Amino acid sequence: MSLVVIKLGGAVMEQAEPALKLFRTVADLQAKGHQVVLVHGGGIFVEQQMQAQQLVSDKLDGLRVTPDEHMPVVVGALAGYANKLLVSYAKQSGVDACGISLADGGITTATVLNPKLGAVGTCQAADPALVQALLSAGKVPVISSIAMSAEGRLLNVNGDDAATVIAQLLSADLVLLSDVDGVLDGNKQLIPQLDEAGIEQLIADGVITDGMIPKTKAALATARSLSRPIAVANWRYPERLAGLLQGEPVGTRILP
Repeated sequence: MSLVVIKLGGAVMEQAEPALKLFRTVADLQAKGHQVVLVHGGGIFVEQQMQAQQLVSDKLDGLRVTPDEHMPVVVGALAGYANKLLVSYAKQSGVDACGISLADGGITTATVLNPKLGAVGTCQAADPALVQALLSAGKVPVISSIAMSAEGRLLNVNGDDAATVIAQLLSADLVLLSDVDGVLDGNKQLIPQLDEAGIEQLIADGVITDGMIPKTKAALATARSLSRPIAVANWRYPERLAGLLQGEPVGTRILP
């Protein structure tokens, strides 16, 4: 039985039909004997809540600067609304899902990434027991990117990094779903595969920018730690996931 971690961004959660289509694919994967774990961010929901409360939210190197006073909004948007919205979509698609966060069950440990970023964390894999128990019960864990430090401070973790850690925790395949077909070159053409040198060159050339920088670096880190390629693919075509798990070329493969 194969195990795959799928990382979702906020875009797929904004519209019901793409999300339902994704969960129908998850149901098909389960029927074929695959175990699935979903990890999500949801920056678009954070932005909406920030604007509603007239809070200014800056970014540094593609990461959200998060003062502690913003964390009630961030936690509510990610571990609250976004997480339960996905569980709702799962239920509507016949998938038995359970919403948790990086902070639950000791599945990860977390520390502050950079004091300049505020309550933004980096996390490490810790105890897989909770996730394994959910999988053994036939459930799909839906994990939000809210973590907790050893001192109990809530931390906001980049969603791609969160998915990387969960894949490491479970020694699972990882698929990072994006709003593009994969990593694109300067002419907007799909790059079938990339290694570290290729990623660094594209970043230096300004081809890989913004949120795709942490996405590709997270995929590279996971590819290294698991000694297997990681896929960056388009959430609009979840039906391709089954082929991807069978080794078919889908999206961009990040090589270790």
